[in-house]
Amino acid sequence: MRRHRRLTDLGRFVAVTAAVGTLSVAVLPLVKPELEPAVAVATGPTTLETARLAVVAQPVSAVVGVDDAQQSDLREKAQLAAATLDEAALPPDSGKGKRIVFSESAQRVWLVDRSDTIVRTYPVSGSKFDNLNPGTYKVQSRSRHATAFDYSGSMEYFVRFTTGFTAPIGFHTVPVDNAGRLEQTKAELGTPQSAGCVRQWRDDAIALWRFAPVGTKVVVTA
Repeated sequence: MRRHRRLTDLGRFVAVTAAVGTLSVAVLPLVKPELEPAVAVATGPTTLETARLAVVAQPVSAVVGVDDAQQSDLREKAQLAAATLDEAALPPDSGKGKRIVFSESAQRVWLVDRSDTIVRTYPVSGSKFDNLNPGTYKVQSRSRHATAFDYSGSMEYFVRFTTGFTAPIGFHTVPVDNAGRLEQTKAELGTPQSAGCVRQWRDDAIALWRFAPVGTKVVVTA
């Protein structure tokens, strides 16, 4: 009888223990697994960002230097344009109507039509000597081909308008010496190079030849 009671008590203990174990499992909180920390993806700057960083990274002096250089370049171009306009301006008191104007100081020629419109202007090379006085002249004669007064060479499209100390003075191409070489370069036009005449580059000489028949007015300014 006593052994039977012990077995009964043992069975109750097992049942209660099982129930408590079941209850314990039921009330345990649910624990969420820890999330792995986010890993940052390494990315470099874009091309545009790199360009901006390059500008920002420049010393201030470098940026200012580039800006100053650009401004200086613009100023030089503006000054050159203004000088070109001034250089090409017809000299004052150079007459009226159709005429050829030659400025000894500017070493430049203007072809002016009857309405006082400049139809062509270009640099020339006048005399290295003081053998042409300012004043008004007329075309006296023309020669398609001519020889230098000292026989040192030849020239084309010779348009004479006065006479110097020993020979006629006029407009013509840059002379070619007896060896077939030009006596000056195109770059030297605009500076005195001749012994008395007015030297022109060939296309300009042809233009003046076509513009100026005998009798055309020629105005020489100081």
